Amino acid sequence: MDHAGHDNAATKHGNMDHDHGGHGGMDDMCSMSMLFTWDTKNLCIVFRQWHVRSTPGLIASLIAVVLLAMGYEALRALSRKYENAVNRRILAMPRQSQENASKQGHVLKAVLYGVQNFYAFMLMLVFMTYNGWVMIAVSLGAFLGYLSFGHSTSSTKENACH
Repeated sequence: MDHAGHDNAATKHGNMDHDHGGHGGMDDMCSMSMLFTWDTKNLCIVFRQWHVRSTPGLIASLIAVVLLAMGYEALRALSRKYENAVNRRILAMPRQSQENASKQGHVLKAVLYGVQNFYAFMLMLVFMTYNGWVMIAVSLGAFLGYLSFGHSTSSTKENACH
């Protein structure tokens, strides 16, 4: 189809307002890298609202990422502690009461499991910024979290997320 004689006047943007309403220009947009980088300019961590714009902001964000990763290890420890407590309580009960108590305990274990998986996938997304500083912060948080909370856990995991 030949469009040589087509009038593009209706599709031109000459009179349109391109103001971004105080959201900053193109230089203040989140950048999403699909390759490994150390660049922190316009770094956004998972959410548009978590936008790193300065060196102090980067340092605060890295500390937050370390604490988040440590929190994941604390949640895993809490889940193990709860599971062990439920198992001990069930074993101390008469046999006829064990099945009902086991079902009730399993519901909260399932909730903890779901929260744990959500947390792990969110940390995976943080890691997938492909920013070296953020990746180190996640790994450092995992290390410190395991050091602090992983006394009763094997260092090998069946879940590869995080």
